[in-house]
Amino acid sequence: MTLPSRRPRSRSAYLGVFAASIVLTGCGGGLLSSGEEGGGSDEPIVLGMITPLSGSSAAIGPYMQNGAQLAIDEINADGGIDGRELELVVEDGACDPRTATAAANKLVTDGIDISIGGYCSGATLPTLPIFEKAGVPMIIPAANSTELVEQGLSNVFLINGTGTQQADAAVEYMTGQNATRVALVDDNTSYSTDIAERTAELLEEGSGPEVVLHESVTAGESDYSANVNAVVQSDPDFVYWTGYYQEGGLLVRQLRQAGYTGPIMVADGSVDQQLVEIAGPENAEGVFATMTQTPDTIPGAEDWIADYREKFDAEPGPYSTQSYDAVRVAAEAVREAGSTDTEDVIAALEGIDGLELFSGPLKFTEEHTLSSGGFLILSVQDGKFALEDALD
Repeated sequence: MTLPSRRPRSRSAYLGVFAASIVLTGCGGGLLSSGEEGGGSDEPIVLGMITPLSGSSAAIGPYMQNGAQLAIDEINADGGIDGRELELVVEDGACDPRTATAAANKLVTDGIDISIGGYCSGATLPTLPIFEKAGVPMIIPAANSTELVEQGLSNVFLINGTGTQQADAAVEYMTGQNATRVALVDDNTSYSTDIAERTAELLEEGSGPEVVLHESVTAGESDYSANVNAVVQSDPDFVYWTGYYQEGGLLVRQLRQAGYTGPIMVADGSVDQQLVEIAGPENAEGVFATMTQTPDTIPGAEDWIADYREKFDAEPGPYSTQSYDAVRVAAEAVREAGSTDTEDVIAALEGIDGLELFSGPLKFTEEHTLSSGGFLILSVQDGKFALEDALD
């Protein structure tokens, strides 16, 4: 089934005061309650997730899978959705377009009802037409290139801030830090270039910092000396890296080794402890990041973190909460729709108004993005990313 396209247009139950709204959101009962009416089926509602379980971003995959599974287990323990249990099917996307395409085709063959995956935007983009043709709604928890919504597909919803919103946060922070000469470095992927280009546009339109260099690296290499030399020679007083943590860690280390002592900021794809390990704690100390919330930056999430630790014997990391919320959003839509029918689920997603997520009350824009990007500024403090500042 091919869905009609839209015309492109130019804290959990543990969060204290939000607990009641999370359990009771929506008309006719709560997210986790079983309604008296349903589709008459006792078949499980199957959620599919494509996430990196191999490759340079493999550290993120378990965070996303575990976050989703935690939400599923909670919902199932409370009776499921209209008596139907949720089931998770996970495929490795490896942050690689070909691998992700194969994963999407397999999930369609497996008969998933809703997709709740997507980390690397470059690997998520080619899955869009596959899920659209199959009539699978997509609730994307992490991938956030603006290209994802520029396709104008009615089945695509983002619950992470977009590249445009991240660029806004970056420019606001640079300006507030009195930066005057900014070097932008990306890795030629959709996600990375989207943020870098939109940041450059905002800087060029404004009266604040000047873009003195926009450099692209080749992902997967180990020596970025040519790129580092170009950055140093441009004499910036602020460097913004918009790629992923593997290359980001190397770039930070090599910039410091080359004598650059000014501020370095990284985008959300680099917010992982491995960046600190690759760069070296001394080199990474003080590195800033534009990032949506991580578990340890969310007030009132202590019980959620404790449950995650108990269940998985591990610490929750980036995009675990967003993946948890993607399941909750999917469950809310199915409950409101009364079925897993594609058009009904999409209509229910568009009608969500106030469902309490970790990032705040959810209401999608006409473009199916968050009304507010929810980006924070983190920094590496004593070897770990921690909250630096908040942006509205």
